[in-house]
Amino acid sequence: MSDKIIAGMDEAGRGSLISRVYVGIVILPENFLELCQENGIVVRDSKKMTKLQRNKSRKFIENFALDYNVQYSESDEIDRVGIMRATLNAMHRCVDHLHLPVDELLVDGDYYENHNPEIQYRCIIRGDDLIPEIACASILAKTYRDEYIQTLFEDYRNILEPYGIDRNKGYGTKIHMDAIDLFGFTDFHRKSFCRKKFSCFQK
Repeated sequence: MSDKIIAGMDEAGRGSLISRVYVGIVILPENFLELCQENGIVVRDSKKMTKLQRNKSRKFIENFALDYNVQYSESDEIDRVGIMRATLNAMHRCVDHLHLPVDELLVDGDYYENHNPEIQYRCIIRGDDLIPEIACASILAKTYRDEYIQTLFEDYRNILEPYGIDRNKGYGTKIHMDAIDLFGFTDFHRKSFCRKKFSCFQK
């Protein structure tokens, strides 16, 4: 590993209408991409991967990353402070839960509020397409969130099935928006920004 320790970070579920937003953070060994190539592991923007690829990559990342963790903010925190602040709070928790000291933090997107002045950071638009550490963070955040949403759906199937949560993972698809029109919000919806008759773009 080089002297400089770099961590990549990304979120999943920020645009969803329900439940948690997740954030992943990852520190990789220098030879990680070589290991991926040797083992047939796909590492890229998690939205461009199949579910099978993501799950296989998640296990590989967890086995070979030098350090990682996944944090989240619940819907009540999102309603209380807003989705941006709740996402930043989860990002800060990710940084704080690392065991290795980080020299530089690479964050997907165009905005980050640094809470640790000892750590340099850069925001990288489309970073999950460009930076392996961010791509791996994206994979962890998405797989953890998808797993949680599936469990939530199975536990509350009678409530969530009309909204198509098992298929749309909480995003604003037509079946989801139509169900909100018919049945209103459930206890799991983010009521602070989840309103009728608006468009929601998946991430």
